[in-house]
Amino acid sequence: MGELFTFFGLISHDKTFIYMTHMLLSAGIAIMLVKMAMSNLQLVPKGTQNLMEAYISGVLKMGADVMGETQARRFLPLVATIGLFVAISNIIGIIPGFEAPTGFLEFALTLALSVFVYYNYIGIKEQGVIKYFKHFLGPVWWLYWLMFPIEIVSHFSRLVSLSFRLFGNVKGDDMFLMVILMLAPWILPMIPFALLSFMALLQAFIFMMLTYVYLGGAVAVDDH
Repeated sequence: MGELFTFFGLISHDKTFIYMTHMLLSAGIAIMLVKMAMSNLQLVPKGTQNLMEAYISGVLKMGADVMGETQARRFLPLVATIGLFVAISNIIGIIPGFEAPTGFLEFALTLALSVFVYYNYIGIKEQGVIKYFKHFLGPVWWLYWLMFPIEIVSHFSRLVSLSFRLFGNVKGDDMFLMVILMLAPWILPMIPFALLSFMALLQAFIFMMLTYVYLGGAVAVDDH
C-alpha cells in the first residue's frame, strides 16, 4: 500500500524498506516488553510483569486444552513468542503513520513456513521418518494410494491457511482503516479502532492456536 502514509516512508518508499523497518520495530517492541517484565521480578507481580505473566498463563492454558499441559509447556516459548510478535505487528498497523508488517505476504508466509518446517521436524524427530509418514497412509491399507497424496496436499495447504488468513485479514483491516481516515480523519476512526484492535489480537490468537494444533498432531501420531 504505497499510497498509505508512513513515517518510515519519509525516508524511502521502497516496499522492502517499509516492510523491514516495521518488522524490526515490532521485534524491538516485543523484546523491550519482555525485558521490562523481567527487569525487576517480584513474587507479587505488577505492571509489565503482571501483564506478561497473564499472557503466558493464557497461552499455556490454550495449549494445555489442545495437547496436554506437559507438551504445551514444552512448546510454550515458541508459541508465546510467535503470538507476541504477531500481535504487536498487527497492532502497529492500527496506529496512523505505521503499517502492519503482517500486511505483507512475505511476513505471513515466512512465519507459516517456519511453523510448517518445525512441526514436521518435531514429528519426524519424535516418531522417526517411516513411522511419521506412515500416519499419512490412513488406517486402511488398500486406500494407501489415495490417502497419502491427500494428506500431503492437506499438510501443504496449512501453509496457505496460516499465511493467507493472517495476511488477508490484516491487509483488509489496513484498507478499511485507510478508507475511514480518508472519509472522516478525526472523529469517526475512533469507533472502528476498538474493533480493529480486537481483530489484531484475534488473528494472533488464531495463529497460536493453529500452531499448537499442528504441533499436537505431529507429536501425537501414536494416538491416531
